[in-house]
Amino acid sequence: MRKIKYKKGRKVQPSLLEYTGKHKDTATEMQLFVYDTNDLTEYNEFKVADCEKYFNDSKINWLNVHGLNDIVIVKSIGDCLKVDNFMLGDILNTTKRTKLEEYHDILFFNIKSLLPIENSDAINVEQISFLLKNGTLVSFQEKRSDFFSHIRERIRTHSGIVRDKKADYLLYLLLDAVMENFYITIENEEDKVEELINLSKTSTNPQILEQIEKHRDNYNFLKRSIIPLRDSLYSIKSMKDDNVFNAIEHDNYSFFERLHQKCLELLEQIEYDLITLDSASNFYFSSQNHKMNEVMKTLTVVSVFFMPLTFIVGVYGMNFDNMPELHWQYGYFIIIGIMILLLLGMIYYFKKKNWY
Repeated sequence: MRKIKYKKGRKVQPSLLEYTGKHKDTATEMQLFVYDTNDLTEYNEFKVADCEKYFNDSKINWLNVHGLNDIVIVKSIGDCLKVDNFMLGDILNTTKRTKLEEYHDILFFNIKSLLPIENSDAINVEQISFLLKNGTLVSFQEKRSDFFSHIRERIRTHSGIVRDKKADYLLYLLLDAVMENFYITIENEEDKVEELINLSKTSTNPQILEQIEKHRDNYNFLKRSIIPLRDSLYSIKSMKDDNVFNAIEHDNYSFFERLHQKCLELLEQIEYDLITLDSASNFYFSSQNHKMNEVMKTLTVVSVFFMPLTFIVGVYGMNFDNMPELHWQYGYFIIIGIMILLLLGMIYYFKKKNWY
């Protein structure tokens, strides 16, 4: 299981921002969609300096940021939306757990996107953050990916109701797209676990047990990633009950409740898969014990076969003169015959009792 490691705090001012992720060479790129039911404008090479020029308060503004390496750009976006530094710090700090925060008129949401790595048992982790303020939604991704390609296409082609809804519905669609990665990751884990279970039935390689433990760690990591997401989505329900936050329309709370239900389904599936892994481990150990018992059974039967023969050999190995059969002409052959008959009789008897 991945553990949180303590890192000594740096002697810097709290207002200073620093990206802590691993994609430090990714150049920051931005794309802006400004749309409503009847109109759509797309800016593929958006500059923060054009923020006031292109943002339209009467329409929905979706700014998608790829790459967090340029702190100046992230800070400029925060200044444009009047976002406090502690929220920008959470966007840049990829070690933070999934959480939801509302501060004044801004809703902050960050989530971990998990996807399997090809030809590996490891899981790729990327943090995606969202800022929702009035009709503006800003999404921050550590690197360019195609998580939201289908949503962009729906906006361009006016498919569904995305162009008729406000920015909170767009936030729901983006969160739903990220959560689809959890299903992909779990399905990939299940396929690998099924292969391990089948392999454990035919092989006694101890590496099978190591792989089972690796996948158990992956499931626990998935669980640790989904639980805070579940809690964050549940807290949106409390916003609905309090009726104090206007960034989410009252009719759209049901969409976020669907995401909460998805989290519950994912956690239930993970619990089931963990039980399957426990069964695989138990089967592996049971198989090992069964094979060990079979070996011990074989060795025991062989030992029993030779016990009476060893006794006979021991008797005639004693140096006593008063043993008449030692002086018989055919004594040796008679004893050998008796030993063979005794051995065959024991084999027949054991076979009849199904002892081997």
